[in-house]
Amino acid sequence: MTIDIWSDVACPYCYIGKRHLEAALARFPQAETVQINWRSFELDPQAPSKSPGDLYDVLSRKYRMSRTQAQEMTQSVESMGRAAGLDFEFGKAVPVNTLAAHRLIHLAAEQGLQDVAKEHLLKAYFTEGKDLSNLETLVSIGVAIGLEAGLVESTLQSDAFVESVRADEEMAHQLGVQGVPFFVFDQKYALRGAQPVDAFVQTLEAVWEKTKAEITADGEACDVDGCD
Repeated sequence: MTIDIWSDVACPYCYIGKRHLEAALARFPQAETVQINWRSFELDPQAPSKSPGDLYDVLSRKYRMSRTQAQEMTQSVESMGRAAGLDFEFGKAVPVNTLAAHRLIHLAAEQGLQDVAKEHLLKAYFTEGKDLSNLETLVSIGVAIGLEAGLVESTLQSDAFVESVRADEEMAHQLGVQGVPFFVFDQKYALRGAQPVDAFVQTLEAVWEKTKAEITADGEACDVDGCD
């Protein structure tokens, strides 16, 4: 089974959704057969490399609300995060353009390190307050997950993987994806948002049963004794 997940490293629900899916996979007997592909989705492709102010300032400007209202708006997300085992530090988050982070994830995918790269970047943004627009920071994250510093630096100083990010986003557009996280199972069945763990378990089981039925369905065939 494959699961394609469109998400952004600056999306708290994407982090929560990742945890919920992981919890569901821990309850899914066939988890070892599941391949996860992280797909790029920039919530704000036009964002500056680094936005002025902190996350609350960005939310205030975007939704035309006071800073206090922006802080209150994140409280329910913090509660959801805690329930999933995540300690969000929205006050420390550094709002940035996430293109470079997505490119790092694509680089990591070539080394079989895509999931760990996604995890490190989400943690860096939401709990460690790291600046993901900073080359040195991204190189450090790359090294921490097992990539060579020189490779990460040269990649991010070039246009490498920009087209890969755009291809993911075009695919999302074709699917009608307007919000993330967005999960597609076996290129057929979709879940949108940070669904409860049980919803992921039910979907995994349903897709698995459907796949088995398609594989084992009887039809005209030949065997060692001849053809039906």
